[in-house]
Amino acid sequence: MTDDRDPEDHQFSEGQGFEDPYAGFDIDPPEFQVDTDQVDPVDSRVVTDMLDREQIAADQVDAADLVDVGVSYVRINRHEQAADAFERAARYAEDDRIEQEAWVNKGVAHAELEEYDQAIGAYQEAIGIDEDSEHAATAETNLAYALWEFGRTEEALEHAERAVEIDPRFGEAWFNRGFFLNERGLSEDALNAFDNAVRLGFRTADLLEEKAIALEEMGEYDRAEEVAEEAEALREQQEEQLLE
Repeated sequence: MTDDRDPEDHQFSEGQGFEDPYAGFDIDPPEFQVDTDQVDPVDSRVVTDMLDREQIAADQVDAADLVDVGVSYVRINRHEQAADAFERAARYAEDDRIEQEAWVNKGVAHAELEEYDQAIGAYQEAIGIDEDSEHAATAETNLAYALWEFGRTEEALEHAERAVEIDPRFGEAWFNRGFFLNERGLSEDALNAFDNAVRLGFRTADLLEEKAIALEEMGEYDRAEEVAEEAEALREQQEEQLLE
């Protein structure tokens, strides 16, 4: 097929340009203003977080779903990805309860990575949202453990005590309290804490081992030996269940 039109019949642009006003198209990314007093300029996540806020509307993000994504990562031991998911959930959450849960879970993910300083920060964020909620009790008891691992042992017992005050029926909090009391040589108080944990349904091999230590320190050697044997049997049972 041929085109019989004379090229001279076509009127080309003579440079008249676009009508005013003209907004040019720019493929460069938006410029971000970063307050370096608030943000570490070498933190690689800063740009990603800012792009999130720039490109994604908050009402398009389901924070609860993001928490579920983080939990799924934890289950397959992808703790770095879990921590990122939980932080994004916390940033986007409009519900305080979901935000608090996300910060607590972020702390757990960092603790699994032995990043205890970051875990401490996440737990403190959670506590700052609501100091008396169920999630606050979990944050306090986890914070106590992270502080102990981070070498801040004096503060650990304070937060373990606070967890029990918030939720007296939280068995794990009683175990943590007993553990830190044991560390200070307060065996009788530790034993009472362990017994409270068991009454509330929290009975683990670790708890029984700590209880045996407390009993031995109190001179109750026969009971200590019995409890130590219980701990060993329970641990073997748990290992068999894992293999199955």
